[in-house]
Amino acid sequence: MSSPKTILNVLASPRGEASVSRQLADKVIARLKHEDTEVVTRDVSDGVPIVDGAWIGAAHGGEDQSPLATSQELVAEVQNADHIVIASPIWNFGVPAALKAWVDQIARAGVTFKYSESGPVGLLEGKRATIVISSGGTEAGSEIDFATPYLKHVLGFIGIHEVDVVAADRLMMDADASMAKADAAIDALAA
Repeated sequence: MSSPKTILNVLASPRGEASVSRQLADKVIARLKHEDTEVVTRDVSDGVPIVDGAWIGAAHGGEDQSPLATSQELVAEVQNADHIVIASPIWNFGVPAALKAWVDQIARAGVTFKYSESGPVGLLEGKRATIVISSGGTEAGSEIDFATPYLKHVLGFIGIHEVDVVAADRLMMDADASMAKADAAIDALAA
């Protein structure tokens, strides 16, 4: 894989510099980028508007399109990225609400996916993604991890099928081993 021209870094943890998922996302980006790579950071931890009735009306052709302004901006960031890095903690077995709101804003019928006779088809083919997950006790990929498979499914739904996962899970049990495993996964990423 060649180095991406544009990386979209989606951050979901509100812990700032103390966030393990953010720290690992920085390492992933350092591994993937080259000197000409543009990195666009989208910090969703401060909140993303939820989909409401006005948004739905606008998305279905309503005259007032202003409720879609944030969605248009977020979709453009995804469309313009060659590689998307999503950094998220596992909270209560899933993703933080702000990250779910981001997904709702970017999963748009006729924009990032379409319906066909055989079902939905993603419209963002040719992109790659890396999901960076951290957790205190939930094992990534286990039957109680609903965050990682959800994010992989959403990315596939919009057409992004080449997805790597970097996990620093069960940090409350053995942080050193967890971070070593995550660092090894980052080292294995194709630069």
